[in-house]
Amino acid sequence: MAGPYRYLVTRETDTFAAEALRSLEKEQQWLSSQGRSGELPPANFLAISGGGDNGAYGAGFLNGWTASGTRPEFKVVTGVSTGALIAPFAFLGPKYDYVLERVYTQTSQKDIFKKRGMIKGIFGDAMADSRPLAATISQYVNRDLLDAIAAEYAKGRLLLVGTANLDSLEPVIWNMTAIAASKDPSAIKLFSDVLLASASIPGAFPPVMIDVTVDGTRYQEMHVDGGTMAQVFLYPPSITVANAPVRKRTLYIIRNARLDPDWASVERRTLSIATRAIGSLTRTQGIGDLYRIYTTTQRDGIDYNLTYIPATFNTPHNEEFDTAYMRSLYDVGLNAAKSGYQWQKYPPGFAAPVQASVTTPGQ
Repeated sequence: MAGPYRYLVTRETDTFAAEALRSLEKEQQWLSSQGRSGELPPANFLAISGGGDNGAYGAGFLNGWTASGTRPEFKVVTGVSTGALIAPFAFLGPKYDYVLERVYTQTSQKDIFKKRGMIKGIFGDAMADSRPLAATISQYVNRDLLDAIAAEYAKGRLLLVGTANLDSLEPVIWNMTAIAASKDPSAIKLFSDVLLASASIPGAFPPVMIDVTVDGTRYQEMHVDGGTMAQVFLYPPSITVANAPVRKRTLYIIRNARLDPDWASVERRTLSIATRAIGSLTRTQGIGDLYRIYTTTQRDGIDYNLTYIPATFNTPHNEEFDTAYMRSLYDVGLNAAKSGYQWQKYPPGFAAPVQASVTTPGQ
């Protein structure tokens, strides 16, 4: 499958822009069919970041947001890595909150991966087998889920997931709503493969080989965790909404990570040092993504709102996908949103611009 299902961010912004225009036309047609005319309603966007088992924060936050009675419907939902796993259910709304609660409070390491031996890991394609995660995804990705997503696509809504193409070293945005709406018999498999690929940390989980057809020729591409390209995304900065109809636009970002310094005593060993350094790169990249998105929203007149794991969260993290850790973090997100969360209006470390006073001559 190829064509309208994916966009090569660095060289296919025209196709992405065309899809955005089609989504607007679909929305206008749907509103007209409902007898609604006049100005377009506000458009809400949701961007969900990567973060592994820290996705429990985003899952809890969304459910708490529902409980608060203020959670809107989103025109566009984007997801990367663990955010990609959350995104389809966030897109479909509160009816699927139970899935997020179940996955992020009842899942354990055995439901995500199976460790391989050191030799097999080093000489194979990953240190762990991700078939348990693939099986978990397949529990929920079925024709009914795709049909529900397709129905929203017909209304002009978009669900987008990011992966990284290791062959070409470029980010890829997948139009999951278009995949869901297709009648291709392989749609369910492709939908599942993209989610698995977006969450497949290179070296830890095996890459996902995805069949694509370009100009009539069939290829296999190697896709991995979209977080290797961006921890969170909205739309390519080369795209602008400047020429779009006037409407209120609001962006909500759920960053499934802490943004304060994360102190740890690092063992003086090659693997420990390398792992810690990669963690540092991921953290700083994620902060950079928040600034990039902020710059785009300021240019395009979009209200910027950010939430992330608070510095006060201190539950021990004993292993990856530690159920007790995820339950505790889920509750933190749940309670934060239920109590009326005060969204951060700027990226971390960025202060509100100071308005310069204007002095007229003679004063």
